[in-house]
Amino acid sequence: MSRDRSATMTKFLNCLNLEVQSETEYLGQTPDFGWRRIFGGQFIAQAIVAAQRTVSKDKVIHSQHCYFLRPGDPDVPIQYRVTKVRDGASFSMRIVEAYQADRQVFTMQCSFHGVEEGLSHQSAMPEVTPPEELDFLDMLNKSADDVVRPLKAYIDKERPFEFRPVSTERYLNSHALEPHQSVWLKLVGPVNDDIHAEYDIAMLAYISDALLIDTALFPHSTNIFDGSIQGASLDHALWFHRPFKLDEWVLYHMESPTASGSRGLARGQIFSQKGELLMSVTQEGLIRKRAYAR
Repeated sequence: MSRDRSATMTKFLNCLNLEVQSETEYLGQTPDFGWRRIFGGQFIAQAIVAAQRTVSKDKVIHSQHCYFLRPGDPDVPIQYRVTKVRDGASFSMRIVEAYQADRQVFTMQCSFHGVEEGLSHQSAMPEVTPPEELDFLDMLNKSADDVVRPLKAYIDKERPFEFRPVSTERYLNSHALEPHQSVWLKLVGPVNDDIHAEYDIAMLAYISDALLIDTALFPHSTNIFDGSIQGASLDHALWFHRPFKLDEWVLYHMESPTASGSRGLARGQIFSQKGELLMSVTQEGLIRKRAYAR
């Protein structure tokens, strides 16, 4: 479905521009993307924006760890309350708690670090087909509807990023696969330099919650688009490694080392198109078979 990408980006950026209520309290809204509950990446992104506003501009976030406590209601404003835990010469730590109608729905701890020179190395980016050579929508249009109908419904939903999986095997059959995948992701529209400076980290954090826990379902002949699976993010951890400008495709390489007890663990690395490792991600999520599927 064709959408007004400019309008989608405007809604997304408006949701990141939190309303200031006090030095440590901010109000967030959910963009009208037609979702029944708040996307977990939105909580992370908005909480990062709230925390960053309480820290001196010479420090940037380098890690965050959060828990999703309750499903978020997209029709109810989100109150973010920041606790200033510590401000040192090099590091600052914050706790951010999110509430809807006096019910806590999300909590995050995060740390900020002043820019320093130091030792540097990184994992190599996987060698994959570049996004310009992948025509994902064409593949879907040529595929049997009964195979890819749930995925088409997912793609048809409005969101501020588009994605192109490196391999389409995942979506064309139902047999078990090794638990790893690589997906190219990109914002649906450009933003100006001021937006880059203020929101790049939050926008990349938003994207990091997309498709990650689905990787834990690869060995089990199902996927997150299957209506018999109840999936939800439980916790999420991010480490930001290098400065970047989110104005091109990024490669999200994901793997799942284990799943048990209706929970799956997934890890990810996000690379720039130039091969720079920008972010590392770890998430545990609920992957429960719904009762009616038995």
